[in-house]
Amino acid sequence: MSETAENLLEVNNIEVVYNDIIQVLRGVSLVVPEGQIVALLGTNGAGKTTTLRAISGLLKPENGFIKDGYIKFAGHDITNVLGTEVVRLGAVMVPEGRRVFKHLTVDENIRVGSITRKDGGKKVRKDVELMYEHFPRLNKITHRLAGYCSGGEQQMIAIARALMAAPKMLMLDEPSLGLAPLLVKEIFDNVQQINRELNTTILVVEQNARVALQISTYAYIMESGKIVLEGPSDELKKNPDVKEFYMGITRGGGRKSFKEVKSYKRRKRWM
Repeated sequence: MSETAENLLEVNNIEVVYNDIIQVLRGVSLVVPEGQIVALLGTNGAGKTTTLRAISGLLKPENGFIKDGYIKFAGHDITNVLGTEVVRLGAVMVPEGRRVFKHLTVDENIRVGSITRKDGGKKVRKDVELMYEHFPRLNKITHRLAGYCSGGEQQMIAIARALMAAPKMLMLDEPSLGLAPLLVKEIFDNVQQINRELNTTILVVEQNARVALQISTYAYIMESGKIVLEGPSDELKKNPDVKEFYMGITRGGGRKSFKEVKSYKRRKRWM
């Protein structure tokens, strides 16, 4: 994807190291244009979550840091910037596993997301009502403790809580993880609606390539801490290697690595 003035996020050739010795990301570059949905795909351990943590400023608590390269968001250099400042700039992450406040009610969880805002209680209350419009399932359980909600409901709570920070860009880490297919469809329908109606840019990290490519306009595929393939989502859906390795459409059975396919041509962005 070409780098233009419309890119809200620019990750340029970053290398991430943990404990000064363990290199996890190796020259990762990607861009997210304003107003679009971009997917970051790959299997478990590919480096997807580390990429989100690098963008979100959440590496330091785990003794990680960006050793090389840079990250820019909305024109600001956020390389190794702390997460609270990244949120204030408008980039908010919904972590894997939902992580709701289990001893708070659904309504209290949602309102917690507005803690960094300074635009007044009236606007916050209006946005709370908007969250219930986007997630009507939650409207029936506002006073239930979040810990007693289903996995799908907790995912909706986590997304609504993040949206209460009024982000320019929402980052979703494995939103389909552990959910039934019908709930996955509902969650991603909500994601598309949020992108369309709230004009919120979205970067979604997923192992479920089929659904992620369905809702996104552009996608990147990671393996072993590197971007090994990228392109418009419609084109990647037709790519025979993507079909075989990530969508379960295979002739020979089993999953291979892109590195094992001699005919596979990838753009080596890390070189």
